[in-house]
Amino acid sequence: MAKHRRFSDTPEPDSVQKDEEIELVEQEIPSKETSTNIKSTLLSGTKYAYIIAAVALLSGIFTPLTIGAEFETVAFGMLSVFLGLGGGITIFLGVKNQKFTTLMICGGLGMMIASLMLIYQLADRPLF
Repeated sequence: MAKHRRFSDTPEPDSVQKDEEIELVEQEIPSKETSTNIKSTLLSGTKYAYIIAAVALLSGIFTPLTIGAEFETVAFGMLSVFLGLGGGITIFLGVKNQKFTTLMICGGLGMMIASLMLIYQLADRPLF
């Protein structure tokens, strides 16, 4: 008759070997995170650069050249649009981030309110 091995008959690996494997795994993780961190930073930076360029074009950066409007008015209009955009991005990052959530959301709302006040000021109907 043949002798069959049971699962409980297999020898367990030493705890020293397990500790060495855990240390090896822990050492490998930071190098992978660093490369992805740089890549994600570059991707988010280009994303924001595209957003800023699109907002500049949509807010009328070429208006003084086409219809002869004052450059100061166009600059204040662009400032108000950029301020609102910055407030929206700050709110988005505040909701997405776990730290400083309340502070970032309040700061973003403040920037959007300041943008609204600038828009009313440009329309010659100031709020205050």
